[in-house]
Amino acid sequence: MSLTTAIVVIDVQQAICSGSCKTFNADQVISTINYVTDKARTDGIPVFFVQHETQDGPFRRGSEGWALAEGLHCNDDDIYIYKRFSDAFKETDLGQQIESQGIEHLVICGMQSEFCVDSTIRQALAHGYAVTVVVDAHTTMDNGVLSAAQISAHHNETWKNLTSYRHTAQVVKACDLDI
Repeated sequence: MSLTTAIVVIDVQQAICSGSCKTFNADQVISTINYVTDKARTDGIPVFFVQHETQDGPFRRGSEGWALAEGLHCNDDDIYIYKRFSDAFKETDLGQQIESQGIEHLVICGMQSEFCVDSTIRQALAHGYAVTVVVDAHTTMDNGVLSAAQISAHHNETWKNLTSYRHTAQVVKACDLDI
């Protein structure tokens, strides 16, 4: 990979990785994210963990639900970003952190496909970053109209067909990821 790369893991938090709000296939998605982040660290690629936070409710900062998911591999050298909006760039220092490290390519994974993952992918593309989405490292929940698998599959197709930006997102399985 010729571009300077970083991994961005979005909202893999206890509130949506356990209990009644557990996302579809969460345990497997966490395992796949661990595969990606472990490989990245071995290759000297920075890893960003983004956590959603709210004033109250399950994502209240410091609460059990706000914590990163059990089983997620985290490291003291990783970079932690806290957000209040679905877009991980909005009112955070994610963009500044990425820019200060000369990063041009973001590998994005996490939860939930149609909310925070989608918003962040679109903003990354709008900011001119090359984006790779790890198809088997993002998920969501059924929404009453579509199953979680359908929602994620739909977004995979949408992301690779967004042509309004300088780059088009690449959508690949973790085993095919070239970082």
